[in-house]
Amino acid sequence: MADSLRDQLLKSGIVKQVQQDRAREPRRPPPPSSGKPVRKGGKPHAASHAARPAGQGQQDIDLARAYALRAQTEARERQRIEREAAEQARLRRERKQQIQRLLEGKALNKAEADHPRNFEYAGKIRRVHVDAAQLAALNAGELGVVQHGGRYLLVSRGIAEQVREIDPHLLALLVDPSAGAGDDGVPDDLMW
Repeated sequence: MADSLRDQLLKSGIVKQVQQDRAREPRRPPPPSSGKPVRKGGKPHAASHAARPAGQGQQDIDLARAYALRAQTEARERQRIEREAAEQARLRRERKQQIQRLLEGKALNKAEADHPRNFEYAGKIRRVHVDAAQLAALNAGELGVVQHGGRYLLVSRGIAEQVREIDPHLLALLVDPSAGAGDDGVPDDLMW
């Protein structure tokens, strides 16, 4: 059966830590009593403290402190995660803007291109349309393909390498000129 939250806190050591902290605090001697508990206003009350076993009030206070410590710890962890997520989002935006500036006016795609060049990107076979000269240059490694804004842009090798430095995930295809034919990961029957 599942342990109660109190038992879990006791096992985790948080309550023990709180108890040790309390033991270090200076204690005030209890006020002299006439044997009867007294409420604010000076009137005695009978059963409120008598119904609790000895030490139960102390455990309730320790448990409350343990809850407060846990809540503070969780809040700090949430804030840390939110800060990290915000930082990652800022870095992504900066990379995207950097690539946008880099690619501005550098795409070599042609509207009248009639040769499809297939390649594998993100686990799927993708296609970019090129003309005959671009196809030869792409297969020779002189041109590369970059994925940006949902499109595949044909760019020079230099631009493709700069994109790789900024964000390697956006480089869709860049054939190694020293590799043999068909070493770009695409089967030869998909090339044409």
